[in-house]
Amino acid sequence: MLLDLLFPNRCLHCNSIISKDELVCEICVPQIKFSHYNFYEENPLKNRCKLLFPVENAFALMEFEQEGLSRKIIHQLKYHSQEKVGKILADWTAERLQFSEEKPDILVTVPLHPKKLKKRGYNQLHLYANTLSKHWNIPHHQKFLKRNSYQKAQARKDKLHRLETKYDFSVTENLHGKHFLLIDDVFTTGNTMNTIVWEILKNPSNKISILVMAIDV
Repeated sequence: MLLDLLFPNRCLHCNSIISKDELVCEICVPQIKFSHYNFYEENPLKNRCKLLFPVENAFALMEFEQEGLSRKIIHQLKYHSQEKVGKILADWTAERLQFSEEKPDILVTVPLHPKKLKKRGYNQLHLYANTLSKHWNIPHHQKFLKRNSYQKAQARKDKLHRLETKYDFSVTENLHGKHFLLIDDVFTTGNTMNTIVWEILKNPSNKISILVMAIDV
């Protein structure tokens, strides 16, 4: 393709030319700070979640550092119209998270407000979750959660204003006795997750596990 020749895909770290289906070159992959968490055991994400809400299990693919490669990857997905990054992250997640014990019943993703969805053109979590749904054979209920208020992006705020943020979410269907895997991009203060989890747990027969692309360290 002429465009591929004129504008080749380049590694986010060293800028070398790579395949259009890659984010970083093989040499730079070790620069990504993968978490190596065990979904079923205690880990930093699970411990932070437990301070806010009941959680079964938790997994973060990467650690999110302000000057790190994981930050560049997430920002390509969220702010640079690179929806394909979601599929690559999902493939990396599926390689590292395989369910050896009980696996969730349903994948659900943090929704965007309609205004933000229209502006961005896609929800950065949908291709990620849809790809994982195929890997794991777990349905992704894409419209289970609804965001009712419009907020400035968390990544664009300082930590003080993140703590002050309040979210207004609702569920679109009353499901009973399900184990949900709630998916988001970056776990920062946990405000978003906290609001959603307690909405889902209004039905006490439900259970929650957490998956994020990265945890803010």
